[in-house]
Amino acid sequence: MIEWKTYRYTEIADLIGGGTPKTSEPLYWDGDIPWLSVKDFVGDSKYVFSTEKHITKLGLENSSTKLLQKDDIIISARGTVGEMAMIPFPMSFNQSCFGLRANGDLVDPHFLYYYTKTKVKELKGNSHGSVFDTITRATFDNIICLLPSLEEQRRIAGILGAIDDKIENNRRINTNLELQAQALYKQWFVDFEFPNEEGKPYKTSGGKMVDSELGQIPEGWRVQTFGDLIKPQKGKNITRAQVTIGSVPVVAGGLMPSCYHNTSNTHCPVVTISASGANAGYVKMYHMPIWAADCSYIDDTISKYVHFAYVFLTYNQTSIYHKQQGCAQPHIYPSHLMELQFICPTLDILDKFESWSKKIYKLIGTNIQENETLATLRDTLLPKLMNGEIKL
Repeated sequence: MIEWKTYRYTEIADLIGGGTPKTSEPLYWDGDIPWLSVKDFVGDSKYVFSTEKHITKLGLENSSTKLLQKDDIIISARGTVGEMAMIPFPMSFNQSCFGLRANGDLVDPHFLYYYTKTKVKELKGNSHGSVFDTITRATFDNIICLLPSLEEQRRIAGILGAIDDKIENNRRINTNLELQAQALYKQWFVDFEFPNEEGKPYKTSGGKMVDSELGQIPEGWRVQTFGDLIKPQKGKNITRAQVTIGSVPVVAGGLMPSCYHNTSNTHCPVVTISASGANAGYVKMYHMPIWAADCSYIDDTISKYVHFAYVFLTYNQTSIYHKQQGCAQPHIYPSHLMELQFICPTLDILDKFESWSKKIYKLIGTNIQENETLATLRDTLLPKLMNGEIKL
């Protein structure tokens, strides 16, 4: 390979350690500086744009945390080793991660991000620790890197970056579409400004309101429970020994599928509500058939109002979490969902909302499928571009 040169990883990147300001000092927290931990990583997104916690300048100055700069890289180094992201603007971070700063004379920062992704398996293989897997500076120093010229690096990073940019754009579109669905729900079912027979906002156009136990509601509407309209069903648990490896997500108590099976027990789309664990009550929509395991679910065999159900449940996500039962192992059962109180509209309004929201979530599903295709393409190209099998 002409112009490809060998380096140790620590020659091409500076490793930066993180830290945590003293949690008992309120002056160190809730400031303007993002403080990143592994929980802030978003799947395989290239960038992290937001963090759960923020620190102050005092917190930064009085702890071992450091401030990463734009185009630095962060990688998890303890527990879940190898989760990665690039930094779009200055962020601090905790001690369970390393910051990676490219040596600009030898490596392009975006190329370094993709190159490091190809080394995650090697990093994990060299991790140590009796309780948690851990990687150290020595782990990185033992990684040997074969790099092309900076010009070639930028071309490679440009191709992979264009794919990730499209994936990120689709994610942002989907976030905006979700917000539109939530705003439409609030407009129609909270503010009662659904379109009247003339297509005008009902309440502000003088639509008749009547008294109810929840205050004034549109005439013809009624207060009832979610279970009066839709009865979520309990999934069927499946053990790992019973799973035949396939592409069908097995949805249990976590935020993500627990594994993948070769058959489903639901239709598509399907709304799931995690049944147990720390995330009991978490609501998600899948745009593919799934195996519903340790969760409640709603698909079109249960109700024709699948999309309304999803928007209603996500709008009331906090209330659902508050219904968790049990201390050691919190849980949410279908009965907890069915007792949620809501103001049920007339069926014609419900049908109109279902039609509108169905269009929104069809677009979301299309973008999700496109992202899966793009991610497969990126992951196929990645090792071949990095080892010179594909030349530009």
